[in-house]
Amino acid sequence: MKSAFLKAGHLPTLIACFLYFDLSFMVWVLLGPMAVLIAHDLHLNPGQKGLMVAVPVLAGALLRIVNGVLVGQFHPRLTGLVMQLIVVAGLIGAWLLRIDSFQQILMLGVVLGVAGASFAIALPMVSYWYPPEHQGMALGLAGAGNSGTVLASLFVPTLAVSLGWHNVLGLAALPLIAVFALFFLAAKNSPACPPRKTKADYARILKSKDAWLLMFFYAISFGGFVGLSSFLPIYFHDQFSLSPVTAGYYTAACVFAGSFARPFGGALADRIGGTRSLSFVYLLVAGVLFTVSRGTLPVQATLALFIFGMAALGMGNGAVFQLVPQRFRQDVGLMTGLVGMTGGIGGFYLAASLGYAQQFTGNCALGFSVFAGMALVAFAGIVSVRPRWRRESGALAAARI
Repeated sequence: MKSAFLKAGHLPTLIACFLYFDLSFMVWVLLGPMAVLIAHDLHLNPGQKGLMVAVPVLAGALLRIVNGVLVGQFHPRLTGLVMQLIVVAGLIGAWLLRIDSFQQILMLGVVLGVAGASFAIALPMVSYWYPPEHQGMALGLAGAGNSGTVLASLFVPTLAVSLGWHNVLGLAALPLIAVFALFFLAAKNSPACPPRKTKADYARILKSKDAWLLMFFYAISFGGFVGLSSFLPIYFHDQFSLSPVTAGYYTAACVFAGSFARPFGGALADRIGGTRSLSFVYLLVAGVLFTVSRGTLPVQATLALFIFGMAALGMGNGAVFQLVPQRFRQDVGLMTGLVGMTGGIGGFYLAASLGYAQQFTGNCALGFSVFAGMALVAFAGIVSVRPRWRRESGALAAARI
């Protein structure tokens, strides 16, 4: 199985896309691990803190559809190179200007969203290289670039305390420059890249019920993952009075579980089918979030629950993108942008709703409970659509639905 996978695609492109995705995700959630320090310096209220970490998620979501269109028009390699340059320039500019207001932080968040939109470039670039029976594994490995959020949670709080959060912005540009050079040298467009898309192609996708279902499913799995990745440093600090560094370590443990579960989720979906995998995921996530919403557990038990829940969300992310190429093989680039967009919107909603729930009710219980209810809706949706998708998958017998 391993040998067949290695022979099936283009390993240098897979590695380059993983690193591009990984470092981009590190930058995308950069404000979350520094949120406590930034909020102190800029005198932000709980709602503003939630919005600060949510704006990069929303910007990344909207820009994913833009990148999906650009990938369809100009192919992923050129699109990826241009977007990486924009992020590097934005970080260096923010460092030199030493931003000092809430409005400027929100503007920086939009720039960081460009890094989050790397999802709509890296995944289709890898997908075009691999046949249907290896899509779950290939996209799971490329998508494990979610682990960049671990790097941010693990190292950024300590660096921000030691060097100042302004200087971390400039420092973050250095690894991005190195990855840009590797991507330029190693990443190649697949000969199987589809031809340029027309307006009719985009309209056809948006008329598809299956496209909207996959978008909603990812809004829960990835939205839960990135929303919690952004907000957990604030939650652990405010709920349990942990220091920014300790809250960062706790968040890193949660994000690590979700990031490295993604390829396993893709591999499991290849084996038992993406729909079956997702049905388990949504039930587990709903149970975890409902339990956390009660707010009666000590910090160690809460951490354990979040680790379990984030692992489930990570596996769900891999399972959704095992399904995307099976349902839309010739439209992976555009679908990655659309699905990635709604995933980001889900993350924006979760992070912002937790912040405003804390501001207006004194805790985050309502935000967790509503998102848990949405996970149950997703469970009902995947169970209802599974029989039809399995019937229609006969032409792709090598891949399980």
